[in-house]
Amino acid sequence: MTTTVLEPDAMGRVVTEATIENLEDLWAAKRGLVSPEDVRRLVVADALVDTGATLLSVPRRLIHQLGLAKTGTKRITSSTGGGEAGMYEAVWLTIRGRSCTMDVMELPDDVPVLIGQLPLEHLDLVVDLRSRSLIGNPAHGGEHVYEL
Repeated sequence: MTTTVLEPDAMGRVVTEATIENLEDLWAAKRGLVSPEDVRRLVVADALVDTGATLLSVPRRLIHQLGLAKTGTKRITSSTGGGEAGMYEAVWLTIRGRSCTMDVMELPDDVPVLIGQLPLEHLDLVVDLRSRSLIGNPAHGGEHVYEL
């Protein structure tokens, strides 16, 4: 996976490629119930790394493409104020060769996929401010390490 930095007019923004897969489809493929080619997945070339966000947040239209079921709603705060957002089944998220399961929060269709703090922590990735890119945690020598 590659990390891409936006043009200078988007100064300070970091985007990365992220693969998001329907976890139930992956389990069904593992059991031989569907072919691996039938697993619903998206490769998002320009997921926005947002250290001010908490979760993996995905636009409504992409949630529907992945076939995710709604599990409930949560109260949210954002730059536009408060409200509620839909929560959806967990997906298999892969960024820079590192993978984890992650619940999905719904976004309006005019907002990009947001990679928040929980996926970054789970994948042991950090934003390198100098290069404006996503890197393996230097505190762990760049390796994917879980702290207990």
